[in-house]
Amino acid sequence: MSVNKIEKTFALTTPLYYVNDLPHIGSAYTTMAADVVARFHRLKGSSVLLITGTDEHGQKIQRTAQSKGQPPQNFSDQMSAGFMSLWELLNIQHDRFIRTTDERHQAIVEEFFQRVWETGDIYLGQQKGWYCVSCEEFKEERELLSGHRCPIHTNKEVEWRDEQNYFFRLSKYQTQLQALYQEFPDFIQPESRRNEVLNFVNQGLQDFSISRVNLEWGFPIPVDPKHTIYVWFDALLGYVTALLEPEETPTLENALSKWWPINLHLIGKDILRFHAVYWPAMLMSAGLPMPNQVFGHGFLTKDGQKMGKSLGNTLDPITLVKCYGADAVRYYFLKEIEFGKDGDFNESRFINVLNADLANDLGNLLNRTLNMVKKYCAGNVPPVTNEDIPKDHPLKAIGLRLGEQVKDAYETLVFSQACEAILLLVQASNKFIDEQAPWTLYKQGQQQALEQVLYAVLESVRLAAYLLSPVIPNISSDIYQQLGFGIDFNNQVQTSIAAPFTIHSSWGILTNQNKFGEPHPIFKRIEQPKNG
Repeated sequence: MSVNKIEKTFALTTPLYYVNDLPHIGSAYTTMAADVVARFHRLKGSSVLLITGTDEHGQKIQRTAQSKGQPPQNFSDQMSAGFMSLWELLNIQHDRFIRTTDERHQAIVEEFFQRVWETGDIYLGQQKGWYCVSCEEFKEERELLSGHRCPIHTNKEVEWRDEQNYFFRLSKYQTQLQALYQEFPDFIQPESRRNEVLNFVNQGLQDFSISRVNLEWGFPIPVDPKHTIYVWFDALLGYVTALLEPEETPTLENALSKWWPINLHLIGKDILRFHAVYWPAMLMSAGLPMPNQVFGHGFLTKDGQKMGKSLGNTLDPITLVKCYGADAVRYYFLKEIEFGKDGDFNESRFINVLNADLANDLGNLLNRTLNMVKKYCAGNVPPVTNEDIPKDHPLKAIGLRLGEQVKDAYETLVFSQACEAILLLVQASNKFIDEQAPWTLYKQGQQQALEQVLYAVLESVRLAAYLLSPVIPNISSDIYQQLGFGIDFNNQVQTSIAAPFTIHSSWGILTNQNKFGEPHPIFKRIEQPKNG
């Protein structure tokens, strides 16, 4: 398995997205989740490397570019730029964006190939079988749907291939892979994905083809330039190339020196086999340590139906973000879908969730409480300290254990549970303020009791904002600034120094040193679109 990494570094990857088309909501979903994990680990003070990028070689790209009358490089440039601009719109703070057409990547692929070649794990053989160009993968007869259609691209027929290819001896690593899965049960998560892989591997592994003929778009095989390196063999190594510092010479030694092994590969379940079977076997062959975890999340549907161009029901992430904002999109997908399971997008539900959670429960609570502070406390933080409030206080009792609860949830990628636990504190705060009725306490001249109520609610809102900041960084920054903390959660360096997790994830840090900002809504209610 992996060597023990220094606790303070955390490297994670999204897939390198295939550039046959502009990014879809599924790619956005994986990348939003990766960004949440990266932001959480930065809050904890870790040095984080978030890798994303594009996979640009292979037959599918060559054919798509030809169909559009463009050279593959021009086409790849346009598509890759589309991913970069969507990540910017979604407020994704990636550290490296790797493109497999990067010339430094070729040097890494060739050195890795040479290592595996020298172990005797690559040989020339005859490849016969059904090939799905959309998957860039040979399919076994038992996997195919009727009419020789691909089980993933159900409207595409597979092609029969009979050609000489170079093969990787995957079968040689069956026992080692089984030992890896047994010794490190968390290597593949969630459990359902782990079981899929175990079933596949236990049925017996076949060697897989790592070259293609009659294909120009890709790197030539170093020992036989008539063959082109198979797109997946090349793409998986993008994770290694991305580890290079910008000015470093592209060698495996340089690439692997600081960040390897990767802590987490986040992927969609359709590419699980490549990451959980092929990739570890390739690394074993090259004598390299394993990544710590591969997590395969589920698919997204829209209104309960599979999305597809043929059905005319695709969900354009760019339109969605431009219409509702990055935080809204991030919040819905991370809170409403259990990460690892399939999830659904429905616009009415989307709007209802955002209005209920962000506009009403969180936003309205902050706004009305700050306005009461203005009215009843001359706009100053009530002169109350954490010590003044007993541990069994209804909000403090939740707040004291919340940081640890949410930390566990983020670490195990159960984002929906993290959001729900935080929202329980927000809802309890709304209930508490209604029950305590500060306006009545004011009329009765109970200033001290009134101040304790307002302090407890505002401190609970602060804690909720802090713990939600990996998911909704813009809204959390707005809340923090209204509460007199000059923190921008999009500024990684400032946040890790001025708002470390060990302190800010605890309940009770608001003090009368804070100077409140002018109250204003943090999230405007969304109107349901009127149908036709």
